[in-house]
Amino acid sequence: MRIIADLHIHSKYSRATSANMNISEITRFSQIKGLNLVGTGDFTHPKWLHELKENLTEFHGTGLYKPVNMPESKVWFMITGEVSTVFTFNGETKKVHHVILAPSIEVAEQINDRLSKYGSLEADGRPTLNMSAPHLVEEVMETSRDNMVFPAHAWTPWFSIFGAFSGFDRIEDCYQDMTKHIYALETGLSSNPPMNWRLSALDKFTLLSNSDSHSSWPWRIGREANLFELEHLTYWKIIDSIKRKDSKVLKLTIETDPAYGKYHWTGHRSCGVSLPPEEAIKLGNKCPVCHRRLTKGVEQRVEELADRPYGFRPVNSPGYIHLLPLSEVISAVIGANSPSSQKVWSIYNTLISRFGNEYAVLMDASFDEMAKVTSPLIAEAIIRVREGRVKVIPGYDGVYGQIIIFPEKGLGVAREAEDMEKSEVERRKDIRSSRQSSLSDFF
Repeated sequence: MRIIADLHIHSKYSRATSANMNISEITRFSQIKGLNLVGTGDFTHPKWLHELKENLTEFHGTGLYKPVNMPESKVWFMITGEVSTVFTFNGETKKVHHVILAPSIEVAEQINDRLSKYGSLEADGRPTLNMSAPHLVEEVMETSRDNMVFPAHAWTPWFSIFGAFSGFDRIEDCYQDMTKHIYALETGLSSNPPMNWRLSALDKFTLLSNSDSHSSWPWRIGREANLFELEHLTYWKIIDSIKRKDSKVLKLTIETDPAYGKYHWTGHRSCGVSLPPEEAIKLGNKCPVCHRRLTKGVEQRVEELADRPYGFRPVNSPGYIHLLPLSEVISAVIGANSPSSQKVWSIYNTLISRFGNEYAVLMDASFDEMAKVTSPLIAEAIIRVREGRVKVIPGYDGVYGQIIIFPEKGLGVAREAEDMEKSEVERRKDIRSSRQSSLSDFF
C-alpha cells in the first residue's frame, strides 16, 4: 500500500495561518492532493486539541485517527505538533523549532501538561518555550517512549538547528545527551537529500520532507511529503521505518526543487540582491547595494558544513523526486497571476477528475492520457517537472524561486503557447506513440 504522508502542517491557531485550517478542510484537500496520512499539527494548543477530540476518532488501535464526520475518507491523521525552544548555549541565544509525533491524543495531553510549565501554550499553535532542546526531548520521551522528536526545517536561516543566525554546526551540540532519541531531520523547502548527503555527520539520520503548510490549498499542503510502502498502516510502523532508516518502507521523499524555496540563495530582498555562495563569500556576505548583512542562504550554509562533494549518496538511503505543485505548474504555463485563479482551477479540476488526485497526475499519468483532457503544452510541462527538465531561478531572503518550465522559450511561455502546443504534438508523434512515465522503479 502506497502511503504519502505530510507530517508537519499547522492549524488555524498558528500565526499567519488560514482560518480554514480545520479538520474537514484539511481532509478535503488532502484527498485532492493524494495524501493518505497527514499530521494534525499544533496539538499543544488547547483549543485545537479540543477540536481534535471532537472531530477525530482513533482507528482500531493503529495510533492513527480518522475524521468523525467523513467516514468514507481515505485520509488518516497522526497527532503532531511543532514547538520553538529558546535557550542559551556557550553564551549565545539559540532558537530552534522541533516537530513532535505522538501515538494518541491522551499522550499529547500528557506532553502538554509538562510543556505548559515553560511557556504559554495558548499564545500560538507553535508555542515558544523557555527550555533547551535536550530538555524538550527529555520531557517528551519521559512521557512516552513511542513519541518522536526531530528538528524542523533544519536549514532555514532563522529558527532551525543549522540556521545561519541562531543555529548549531552539529546535531550533537543542539541535543547533547538526548541525541540518542533523535532519528531524523526535516530538510525544509530550500534543501533536498543531495545537499544533506554532503554531510557525513548526517548519515545516521533519516531525511524527512513535509510541507509545514499554513494553508490547505493544494499548492501548499503536501508540496513536500514522504512516500512509504506498507502492508498495514500504523503509527508504530511509520515510526519504526524512520528509526531504522528503512528504504524498503520509506521509499522516497517528495521534494520541491530546493531553488524554489524562499531561502535557497544568499540575498537581500529590500535591494533585490540574490547571490550564489561563491559570490556572496567574495562580498563578505555584505549587500553590494546597501552594505548591510545579507541573509545567508541554505546552499551557502550547506557549503560551510559539508565534507563531501555534491553527488555523493550514502548506501541504502531512501530516494527522492523533485516535483512542483500542479497549480504552480499550470499557472506558470498559462501566465496566470496566481495559482488560485479561476482558469488554473478549471484546468486543475479537469486533471483531478480524470486521474483521481494531484500526485497521480504529477507522478503517474502519461503524456498521451493527459493530452486527451488538457493542453498538450500543460501535459508536456508536467512531464518535464517529473523528469527534472525545468529551470528554477533560486529564491532568496523570503522570496520564492521562479519556475521556468520551457527555458528554451524564456519567460514568455503564455504568449507562445499555441505554437508550442502544435510543435510538441508533432514532436511526440515523431518520438513515440505513447509515453509511460511512472515511479515503478521504486517499487
